[in-house]
Amino acid sequence: MDPKDVLQRYLADQRYGLLSRLDGLSERDVRWPGTPTGTNLLGLVKHVASVELGYFGEVFDRPSGIALPWMEDDAEPDADLWATAEESRADVVALHRAAAAHADATIAALDLDAPGLVPWWSPGRRQVTLQQILVHVLAETARHAGHADVLRELLDGRAGDDRGNLTERDAAGWAAHRCRLEAVAEGVRPI
Repeated sequence: MDPKDVLQRYLADQRYGLLSRLDGLSERDVRWPGTPTGTNLLGLVKHVASVELGYFGEVFDRPSGIALPWMEDDAEPDADLWATAEESRADVVALHRAAAAHADATIAALDLDAPGLVPWWSPGRRQVTLQQILVHVLAETARHAGHADVLRELLDGRAGDDRGNLTERDAAGWAAHRCRLEAVAEGVRPI
């Protein structure tokens, strides 16, 4: 299989995993801050979309034409990591899909060794290739999809994906497993 196709397939899998964490949740739950720093599901989707538009747009001089006011210099800090009351789930999901389509078009149009320039990186690292950016964005997306997995489990207990990547246990089985892990953690002595 073509290396570019492999990277793009893994990126598509991570995009799917991230978006699927929203399925079946209320508007409140997709926005709910699940960590002390405010990490939330819809914000992760918005952030990843913004990342893809930047890396597969500006870096390769392929503007998307999609405005990202939360990425402007005068935007409030972390504005890309949460959705305002005016930004619906549908808006953010549509943004994510548009960003993925734009990224996929850039990936299709360029060779893996196509040069790009990341103006927000340090001067010694700014010169990149499509392959570097594909790996970078794949890693970023996977990282945030993992965050989304944990947030979803904390929200409603849904864990794993629809491909059966977790051991099958009922609620009692998971509770017993957790109790066992807690007992091990409590019993560990400092070295």
